[in-house]
Amino acid sequence: MTPQTEALRLLEESLSANEAPKGSLLTAVQKLSRAAALVENDDIQKWCSVQLGDQQYTRPLQQLLDVLQLEEGVEKKSALETAIKKLKDVGLNKGMHYSSEEVHVKIDESAGGYHSIGFIEERYADLVRLKNGNDGTYYKNNLNTHLSYVRRRSHELASGLLNRLRFVGLPSNCFDVLRSAVDDKLLDLNPALAEQLMLAFKAVASAKSEEWSQALTTCRRLLEGLADVVYPANSDPALGRVLSQAQYVNRLWAFMDKAIESDSNKALAKVHVDFLGAWMEKTNKIANKGVHAEVGQLEAVKAVFHTYLVVADILEYTSEAPNKSSKPNINNATMDELEALLNISRSTAKEIVKARVAHGKLDAEVLKKVPGVGAKTIEKALTEFSF
Repeated sequence: MTPQTEALRLLEESLSANEAPKGSLLTAVQKLSRAAALVENDDIQKWCSVQLGDQQYTRPLQQLLDVLQLEEGVEKKSALETAIKKLKDVGLNKGMHYSSEEVHVKIDESAGGYHSIGFIEERYADLVRLKNGNDGTYYKNNLNTHLSYVRRRSHELASGLLNRLRFVGLPSNCFDVLRSAVDDKLLDLNPALAEQLMLAFKAVASAKSEEWSQALTTCRRLLEGLADVVYPANSDPALGRVLSQAQYVNRLWAFMDKAIESDSNKALAKVHVDFLGAWMEKTNKIANKGVHAEVGQLEAVKAVFHTYLVVADILEYTSEAPNKSSKPNINNATMDELEALLNISRSTAKEIVKARVAHGKLDAEVLKKVPGVGAKTIEKALTEFSF
């Protein structure tokens, strides 16, 4: 189970505990804290730590509350600056960890202050059970106000984090499948090109605009290098296109046209070539813009994503392009290969081997005479094996 999957499970359980009539708020906050830790959301994790009474955070927060209750003056101003600095030192910020609403709730000692939310739940339950309005220190209504605030705020944080993980996770995972497959195939074909593509993907996540432009330049160089691998430059034009060294897009077009020429549905294949070619032209123009103009991050991201899509198709046709030597030769095939690739029984595979020995080599005519071999098996043999 991935950290994200586990975090989603914990968030759902946190919301369930929060929404149940007799659910434990302590449990809800604990599960929210664990989920935040899994996805490295420090702000939410620290907010949960405050609610759980972690003194690393509650001590400086209590000092802030003490300062806020001082009389106005130079002394209070200086003390307030010191208190806020201490909060920053432990990674707490006003909007998230000591908002006006939270301070208003926590400043009231009769509501529980910065005690653990579990302690506050217990004090409230005791007063409800004893049917008392207070015990001299804690007041039922004030405790309930505190619990209601933490319940609402923890629900907001859990719901928000859950939706972000769901929204971001699914598309990300889908693209990660594609990216991983392309990276692996390209590493087999040309490790240097694979590294260029991976660096381009990394660059678009940067906060630096110059790296976004560099990502586009890298995409162009990648396509140039890929064209050199799959269709080296030559002086003979193809489909009216010049195939010189500089015309790498034309060479990729020529490769695609050649690779899918044998497809039974030629019309569909040509449409596919046109589609991919159009994307390569667009990627080329965007990449050129990356050299001469300031490029936005979104534009760079789109270029890199489209490059992955185009490269994925090129690599697919690279592996599927006609290549007779990629098929095993039936005259060298083992019985296991015959049995698996022809979907035949072990006894029929043995008969094929016997026929191969008897005739010196196999062809379609010899196979026809083998017991257990019919027209479908012969057709499959012509597809799966070379002769």
